[in-house]
Amino acid sequence: MESPVDLCFAEEGCSSSIVLEKQVFRSKVPESHVQLACSMHYCAFPLNGNELCILNTTDDPDCQPLHLLGHHHSITALAFGSKDDPLLICSASRDYVIVWNLDECVKKFLQGVMPEGIVIGTLLGMVLYVRFSPDDETVAVCAGNRIYMLNAKDEAILAELEGHLAPVTAAEFCPWEKNRLISVSEDRSFKVWDYCTGLLIYQSAVITAFPLLSLFIDEENKQIITGCADGQLWIFSLSSGHQYRCVVHINIKKEREKFYNKIRKSEQLDEIQNPSKAYTSNNLREEETVETTFPVLRIEPCDKSINVGDEEHSLPTVNAPCLWIGSSTGLFIINMANFELEAVLHYRDFSTLSIQFAGSCALMRKAINGKVFCLLTSMFENRIALLEINVAALLRSQQSALHLSGSEKGLSVVARCSLLPTSPLCLKKEKSQLVNKKGIKSPIKDQPLVFHNKIKSSGYTSAPQMTMFSPKTNAKQNNLELKCKRSCKRRNKEDYPHVNIPPNKSERQIIVADKPTPICCIRYSGDGELLACGLADKTLLAFNSNLTGTPTVYSGHDGAVNSVGWSHDNNWLVSSSEDRTLRIWSVSSAEPALCLGKEMFRKSIRSAQFYYIDTFILLSCGAEFHMLRCYLDTSKDEMKRYRNKSICKSVQKFPMASTVEITSLSAVNEFYSYIVLAAGSNRALEVFDLNVGCSAAVIADVHSRSVHQICQNKGSAFSSQQYEAYNLFLTTAIGDGIKLWDLRTLRCERHYKGHSSRCHPCGIAVSPCGQFIACGSEDKCAYIYEMHSSTYSHKLTGHTESVINVAFNPSSPQLTTATLDGKLQLFLPDCQP
Repeated sequence: MESPVDLCFAEEGCSSSIVLEKQVFRSKVPESHVQLACSMHYCAFPLNGNELCILNTTDDPDCQPLHLLGHHHSITALAFGSKDDPLLICSASRDYVIVWNLDECVKKFLQGVMPEGIVIGTLLGMVLYVRFSPDDETVAVCAGNRIYMLNAKDEAILAELEGHLAPVTAAEFCPWEKNRLISVSEDRSFKVWDYCTGLLIYQSAVITAFPLLSLFIDEENKQIITGCADGQLWIFSLSSGHQYRCVVHINIKKEREKFYNKIRKSEQLDEIQNPSKAYTSNNLREEETVETTFPVLRIEPCDKSINVGDEEHSLPTVNAPCLWIGSSTGLFIINMANFELEAVLHYRDFSTLSIQFAGSCALMRKAINGKVFCLLTSMFENRIALLEINVAALLRSQQSALHLSGSEKGLSVVARCSLLPTSPLCLKKEKSQLVNKKGIKSPIKDQPLVFHNKIKSSGYTSAPQMTMFSPKTNAKQNNLELKCKRSCKRRNKEDYPHVNIPPNKSERQIIVADKPTPICCIRYSGDGELLACGLADKTLLAFNSNLTGTPTVYSGHDGAVNSVGWSHDNNWLVSSSEDRTLRIWSVSSAEPALCLGKEMFRKSIRSAQFYYIDTFILLSCGAEFHMLRCYLDTSKDEMKRYRNKSICKSVQKFPMASTVEITSLSAVNEFYSYIVLAAGSNRALEVFDLNVGCSAAVIADVHSRSVHQICQNKGSAFSSQQYEAYNLFLTTAIGDGIKLWDLRTLRCERHYKGHSSRCHPCGIAVSPCGQFIACGSEDKCAYIYEMHSSTYSHKLTGHTESVINVAFNPSSPQLTTATLDGKLQLFLPDCQP
């Protein structure tokens, strides 16, 4: 069967196929389960059992490999040295462990002399894995349940590491920790050693039900990645203070299914829009019924930097580091930022390949002209094959359709076109109606309540006392002064300090109520001076940003206050409650300026906010969100003191497709934007373009569960001139961590997995500088992630209950956390080194 990737992409200027079989070797004995080796220009493999073959990949394909003899038993493990000059290679069998100097071997071979290596180990047993130290002075040899640390220059055992209960399958040196070695075993655990002293530093519990087969150390993120026999990856953090916690668990088989489903959906949509355009990836086959597992045989870094050259591939997710995952049935490229598959290559999809099922594999770490070499041994036949893989063609063949989903729609939080006359955001008619309604004069003339002239009443015969009802002439002036002051403070946000240290030092903790009361929501005002808190006891509080002094209390709701939002000018608060009401408050008054009651909403309002620079109010109720147009008036009229002058009118309702309830709603109010993000109970996220007045895109299966919160990157423009930062937004779901999305591509850029497998992230927030992400947790801690790292950098303790909400101050580097028992805690940067 022809595969979509088994093609030549002439239309994209690709002159070669994705996979080319360069050479095939036949052995007299099976070489199915051996450790193969690849360096920058060489590949090493055993042939006929005890012959070591060194193949120069830069030579002519017809050139024969260099044969090195020295073993009497079959070679089971090979590894190249860490340095290029001299380039060493270690070969191991039951009888000997030999180190060869490749340059000297080539010279002797050209002189007609039999090359010889240095025996550094004798009769150590069945060796499954060997690895050179970074300085090539030491070799770790995994033989049986033990690890032998051998001198690379002579026959001497430096240390013997015992502790595993089953054969050790891989061992790697830690690049940033001297004398540190990490090993995995068929006993389903990993261990951390000090190999100089022979001490066991850490041993994990049993990770999985299947043997661990492979190991890779990610130096950039300080993590280890191990693969097991059932096709699962386990990633653990090696950062200090993380206690070797599990960062993420990846099921390759499930990720492959997700990847294929995305391609199918994207291309089905593109075929509807472009019927004349045919895609071969419709031939993507369904999952095989026979295949049950994907044993992870090898993990190597994938070098695809050379493929990033055009605008389309300049996105963060494409530039993120990737890994090759070598399995018995194929190769997978996995993105280490979002832990999703970038490409899939199945051996059986290429009819020209000699090996359909691999017993072992090795890959080059560096690409040469966009191509890498892969060395395979057959599972069932005595064959060894050298493959040349065009990484650029492989990625283009399977990702071109995925890029169409966002790039052609032109979605952007920042408006790229003028407002359409048919848009629901157009206010020409609506504005005039509100103004006319306000300007209508009463047909009843001002006159005394009693109209009979014969009745005398004190006060009616005397001149009216105008000073009693004289207006406050300085009210407008004070409001203008207040607005000017706040606008100046808002401009000062441009001076937000660009500190590299997040708020990690506890400064103050307060209790918001007399008895433990959950704090349902917290939100800073735009100028960063006030912090609004919605409580489960039906009250809304506004604190000073430093959590000092007495808060302002706004009471009137008859249920828990589940959302609160500030206006752009910081003069108004909007709150929603479980009592199915929405209230708008003036910051300077404890009485609501507008109250929308239960008769307007059939279900509880989950979220409410100001939108389009205070022009509208957005709120979600059930499976739809409402856009309201309000006119707020708090002026007093003693003759009509009970008449509410504020006006509210529903502009339009927008239903979310195929969902029971909108769980989270988000839109930018800091500037004019047409985009509204809505997440539903169906685990999908829908993007609405209110300039057009309809849904623009849908991201299915955003998380494994319903999205708990959407957090947009609203403050990054104050520290970056790139508009692209506005298009990044966060989502979180219980049990599935936090994801960073790019609106332009509708792709997940990074996945911040849960800080603990037993605890789930609650509230999330992004710092104004766009550098840090904070999340609460039910383990009574808050965690801070750096934007470029998938693991947390700081753990904020001192809470007495689950941290359910977090908020960054938009004008100063401080973070506030809110807990389930009604406590607020303020954190500031710890400037001490």
